[in-house]
Amino acid sequence: MISSGLYSSLQDLGRFGYRNDGVPWSGAMDLSSMKMANSLVGNREGDTVMEFTATGPSLFFEEETTIAISGGEFEPDLEGSKIPQNKAIKVPAKSTLHLGIAHSGIRGYLAVKGGFIAEKVLGSSSFYNGITEKATLKKGDTLSFPIQVPSTLETITSAQKTNFDANEIEVYKGPEYIFLSDAAQQELENQVFTVGTDSNRMAYVLEYQNIVYANEILTAPVQPGTVQLTPAGKLVVLMRDSQTTGGYSRVLQLTESAIDMLAQKRAGEEVRFRISDLPFGILV
Repeated sequence: MISSGLYSSLQDLGRFGYRNDGVPWSGAMDLSSMKMANSLVGNREGDTVMEFTATGPSLFFEEETTIAISGGEFEPDLEGSKIPQNKAIKVPAKSTLHLGIAHSGIRGYLAVKGGFIAEKVLGSSSFYNGITEKATLKKGDTLSFPIQVPSTLETITSAQKTNFDANEIEVYKGPEYIFLSDAAQQELENQVFTVGTDSNRMAYVLEYQNIVYANEILTAPVQPGTVQLTPAGKLVVLMRDSQTTGGYSRVLQLTESAIDMLAQKRAGEEVRFRISDLPFGILV
């Protein structure tokens, strides 16, 4: 790795079955983009990929392979020549890939044919501080991938670019939504929210003008996509590295596709909720 970019890490679908021990799911922030990158090179959807944020890394490939880059719109080039995203690309041995800066969206995904080889801890290779040896990739790190991988999966040669400019986030009503006043419910549905600067893989903070308040609750299960509202009116959307329990009202719950969409929003961008009437249960 010539340079690491920002918050670059290895991720897969996540770490399941350990929430009772307080272990987060983790996994790629934008799962649909991760799966797209894997499908382009003929991998299984959960094979390990590289996730990077805002600024991508630069990588030197010792061996030939096939790659795909999905997610936010970066400016990748291979040996100085621009290459497309959402398409399978042959990378010759002894060549350099620069992933550049994000112009749309904020998180990118690099898949290599066969998937990156990484140690699995509790069934997953997803980086998480305190569980895996490291939380992010660093300059000088060496990554491995299989050589000459025969693909038995159906491979797509290209995929349509995702529109990350949409700002409507689909949500369900959370367990404590019914305890909000009618006025507070209307505010959540009608307001425009701005992504805060302290948003990260654990949680996104949404800033807004007409403050809504909710009571604390007894500690209860939460999961990625849970929207917590604090007694001080702070609105927090839990993301892939979120804790497993919390004591703030769970007023809304993002759909899986909405988590992916929010994960591609940067500080200062606006979103609004589209609240579904369908019931939703928090997973334990």
